Amino acid sequence: MRGCLMVFCLICCTAKGQVVYSISEGMEHGAAVGNIAKDLGIDAATLSARKFRMITGSSKQYFNINASTGILTVNEPIDREQLCELKSACLLNYELVLENPLELYRMEFRVLDVNDNSPSFSLSEYHINMPEFLSPGARFTLPSAQDLDEGTNSVQNYTLSPDEHFSLEMQIRGDGSNYPELVLKKALDREQQATHRLVLTAKDGGDPPKSGDVSVVVTVLDTNDNAPEFEHSVYRASVLENSPSGTLVVQVHATDLDEGPNGEIRYSFSNTTSAELQRMFFIHPHTGEVTVNGVLAIQRPLLEMLIEARDNGAFAMSSTAKLLVEITDVNNHGPEITITSLSSPIPEDAVPGTVIALLSILDKDPGENGKVTCQIPDNLPFQLKPSLENYYSLVTSGLLDRELISGYNITITATDLGSPSITTQKTLWVQISDVNDNPPVFGAETFDVFVEENNPLGAFLYQVSASDLDMSENGRISYTLRNSTVAGSALGSFLSVSSTNGSIYAKRAFDFEQLRSFHFQVEAKDNGSPALSAAITVNVYISDQNDNAPTILYPISQNGSVAVEVVPRLADEDYLVTKVVADDEDNAENAWLSFHLAHSSDSTLFHLAPHSGELRTTRSMRSTDFLKHKVVVVVRDHGDPPLSSTVTVGILLADTLPQVLPDFDDSGVPQPLLNATNIYLIASLACVSCIFAVFLLFLAIARLCRCRSRCCGCCCGSADDYKRYCYSVHMLPSSHLPPDMLEVTGVGKLTHTYLYRASVGLGPSNNSIPNGDAGNVPSGSRLQVPGPCVQVQQVQSDRLSAVLVHCSTRARSAGGLRPFPPHTHNLRPAPPKLQAAKPGRGRGSRTPPGSAARARGHREQKGRNTWVRPVRRAKERGLRRRRGPGAASGPGSGVGARERRRGPGAAAGRGGVAVPCPGAEPAPAAA
Repeated sequence: MRGCLMVFCLICCTAKGQVVYSISEGMEHGAAVGNIAKDLGIDAATLSARKFRMITGSSKQYFNINASTGILTVNEPIDREQLCELKSACLLNYELVLENPLELYRMEFRVLDVNDNSPSFSLSEYHINMPEFLSPGARFTLPSAQDLDEGTNSVQNYTLSPDEHFSLEMQIRGDGSNYPELVLKKALDREQQATHRLVLTAKDGGDPPKSGDVSVVVTVLDTNDNAPEFEHSVYRASVLENSPSGTLVVQVHATDLDEGPNGEIRYSFSNTTSAELQRMFFIHPHTGEVTVNGVLAIQRPLLEMLIEARDNGAFAMSSTAKLLVEITDVNNHGPEITITSLSSPIPEDAVPGTVIALLSILDKDPGENGKVTCQIPDNLPFQLKPSLENYYSLVTSGLLDRELISGYNITITATDLGSPSITTQKTLWVQISDVNDNPPVFGAETFDVFVEENNPLGAFLYQVSASDLDMSENGRISYTLRNSTVAGSALGSFLSVSSTNGSIYAKRAFDFEQLRSFHFQVEAKDNGSPALSAAITVNVYISDQNDNAPTILYPISQNGSVAVEVVPRLADEDYLVTKVVADDEDNAENAWLSFHLAHSSDSTLFHLAPHSGELRTTRSMRSTDFLKHKVVVVVRDHGDPPLSSTVTVGILLADTLPQVLPDFDDSGVPQPLLNATNIYLIASLACVSCIFAVFLLFLAIARLCRCRSRCCGCCCGSADDYKRYCYSVHMLPSSHLPPDMLEVTGVGKLTHTYLYRASVGLGPSNNSIPNGDAGNVPSGSRLQVPGPCVQVQQVQSDRLSAVLVHCSTRARSAGGLRPFPPHTHNLRPAPPKLQAAKPGRGRGSRTPPGSAARARGHREQKGRNTWVRPVRRAKERGLRRRRGPGAASGPGSGVGARERRRGPGAAAGRGGVAVPCPGAEPAPAAA
């Protein structure tokens, strides 16, 4: 870039909303171009509010507008050669769109060329073959330089490096363009110099100028001295832009005066022809026919190409001709619809003529093929209005209603004027936004609600509902209670309403006796701006419930006392005693009262009218009637469930009013004979009596069974049983026993205490026991006794002590004491298994099978001089015994006892207990 770049901007025209700026290419980013607001007469402060936009068909945005100042600046440097290629005039078209109101301004930027490109040649080295016999003045075409700049900045002149044989001259073509030619000034001598190297320099007219050079190599030959010549220096042709490949464009022709190979010509595109054109067209090397080689995808209407004719001589010579091809347009492009601006959604209250969208419709075809007509359907409340060139405005033409149609599909149809025409369609979706133009609507103006009194707090009463055709916030409804009073209190203390769904709730319990009906209004309001509302009147009717018991007005009972009525002593039949008067605050059937007698001391004396409440006598009074009577009257309503009240009336039979009224609490009415407590006592007594009777019956049956068993055992015992249950009885020499007691000591496997009871008698060898002290029995003698007459107690693990008791005469006849030989000293237990005795009847005692029944029978007869004392085990072995006169003691007579003392006549022994024999006199009780 130059050190100093001057930028100038010229406002050429602002008429009809158009302004033209001229700028130099290569301006830096941020460089100021002009003040668009000032140039167009627009207030710069409104640019942002009016949503200004710059619209261009270029892919790059080269300019920016400051929204606050309106200054137009360069957004991206512009390269004219890249943007406009070989066009002589480089223009950029912009549209400035402003809204509210919608305005469109056209801006044209003319890009001025800057000498920023140097001339260049397509080849770095150019070769020329010259025969040596050429005379001075022969001319050879030199390559032309290309400069992308325009005007004076393009190539202006050429210079050639100094050489004595050659000079440079400029020639003018038929179209006015210049090209250099190499002129031979001096004849060549190949033998002196076969090759000449020259430098061709091309200079432009910029300031400062730029240049480019190329090497020209001249080879001296000895042949071909005539160059081919074209019939025309310039050829013109036209071709349709949609021509297929192979279409003939033009045929060029050149002639060469030489003969032979030097006169044979080959055609080709010159090196100066652009590669793009060489790809689009093809030239036959021998015939010179130029044909279409591909798609003619180029927007320039006139194409320029250079065709070279070169002979085949050893020293080939050539000449060039220009070919100008005009591209004839064909309607092969449809209209292009571009939505420049779209306002959607639009409010439904938009007035007719409101601009909705700005459209740009462009057809790339030139001429009539590029002209376009545009339309939309007629049944829509919209229309298209042409704005500037190729621009249309879509505006409203009628009223809109979102509740009827919430949006429109607008199909825009664009048709060009080509033949055949091409049509393009584009659909716009325009949404209609809601405006709060519909108030809420209730289904009815009033509504009746019935609610029972004593309702719970927060009880649901009714739900009001309103609808709104609007949407979103405009259709969202909230419910409120309008301010009013009910029975002197604010409505808010009675009711509440849900703001979202309109449900009405009770904030207190209603009382029919205080408030029977009321009305209020519920307001439904939407959230639009401004808000719209509607109201509905709700009538609330309170239904009665049977919540009040009848109130007795007469007769009155104060502080629990009885109301007293005085009736003549000899009143007649149907005499009016009193009339019960009552009232009920409820309504309808809940207040219908009936009167009933709940209690009367004499049911035959009084009757009560159920509807009037009159208490009258049923018959005439008698002198035998009680003087005091008590009547309980029940007043009952007809509610569901019914409620009642009672009053007690005391009736005094007297001819005169006594000074002191009697007490009616004890009215002489007999108490009931049976009540709950008495019934329970009687039932308990009966149960105890039955149990006692059953117990007595059981004892009697048990007694009978024992007696029968004992008789059978005593009378029917066999000799085998007698021998089977015999024991060796050892009379201790130191024993001092009463006459009816014997001490028996046994040994063997009887390791527990055994208690046997039976009659004791002498055996066959000894028919009697000596009277007197049992100690008179000879020491060492042995007696044979039945097992049932022996009481055995364990003293040691292998010794037993037993006591024989004196038996009656019947017992002695059944079996007596039988002595045994003196050498036998111990009592041998019987082999059969013994049965253990119950506690209290001998500790751990066992009974042989044959005598078990008899033993139990004797043990259980406590009333027949039969008693059993529990026997205690001895805790120590070899416990010393202490006996007093006529007493026996031993271990086991008590838990932990060292000795036991007995009175006179008690049996003594080691652990023995004296037991009286059945039928004998009872032995003295042990201490």
